[in-house]
Amino acid sequence: MNIQSLFDQFSKKRIVVLGDVMLDTYLRGGVHRVSPEAPVPIVSLHKEEDRLGGAANVALNIVSLGAEAIMCSVIGSDQQGDRLVDLLDESGISNQGIVRSENRKTTIKTRVIGNNQQLLRIDSEQTDDISALEENVLFEKIDELIATGIDALVFEDYNKGVLTANVIETIISKCKAANVLTTVDPKKDHFLDYRGVDLFKPNLKELKEGLDVQFSILNKDDFEKAVSQLESILNNRITFITLSEHGVFIQEAKEKVYIPAHLRNITDVSGAGDTVISVATLCLAAGLEIKNIAAIANLAGGLVCEQSGVVSIEKDQLRSELERLKINL
Repeated sequence: MNIQSLFDQFSKKRIVVLGDVMLDTYLRGGVHRVSPEAPVPIVSLHKEEDRLGGAANVALNIVSLGAEAIMCSVIGSDQQGDRLVDLLDESGISNQGIVRSENRKTTIKTRVIGNNQQLLRIDSEQTDDISALEENVLFEKIDELIATGIDALVFEDYNKGVLTANVIETIISKCKAANVLTTVDPKKDHFLDYRGVDLFKPNLKELKEGLDVQFSILNKDDFEKAVSQLESILNNRITFITLSEHGVFIQEAKEKVYIPAHLRNITDVSGAGDTVISVATLCLAAGLEIKNIAAIANLAGGLVCEQSGVVSIEKDQLRSELERLKINL
């Protein structure tokens, strides 16, 4: 397979992203004085901006690479939920899997930016588990999507209540029965609940916290022992771990590959993990070997770190970089 045919493969894939979706709101302005009411800056508001956040950033990356992304989540029947659905539509992401609930509120993270610096963040969210009724509606949505044909499902966990233990177990089972690939970008709360998935992608910190172990990445024996411990619990097919400045590690059965990080001018690591799981999922769905999955996802994660803020990988940029580095597929 050459690079062009890989991107052609991407364009044929339908990927479901299941997890905690949120609205990122930015209030931007200038600061010229301190309030006489309290020792805080006064922001003269210039611009308000809403963006898709949380699991939706994975969907944005998938769409950016030419594939079809379907967002599955539970959000509120509120004004913020309306805005979120509008943004999904505007971004070319299907809202077919969105469940609107009268009993939950849509997660909003509001950032106040003054003179290009973040001064304050306000979180309006509900983090208790979704109800059994909401779980069942979500299962119906997934059943409908599987029936229409999907290539993979990404679990994108932000610990906001959508991915309950029951949701995780039930949907893995549904996907297995339908031969749909499953990939995971985990968080600590349900770290060890993703039994039997195809690809599990924590970062190094999440691996240590999830297993409650401590080791240095410079000691490969201790690191690989932790990976073996993880796989003995999850019985997952592929383990893919991002190692920050040390690159990435991927393992399937007895094959293991370390790939060093590319030298880059790192500006902002926000959203890099979302890009990595998106690219890894598409590469897995396209049938690539694990060394190529890791190499391409590692490259994409590094590219988005060169830009400020949470951004999606650009298809043309990734293709050009793959050609420049002469990565053989």
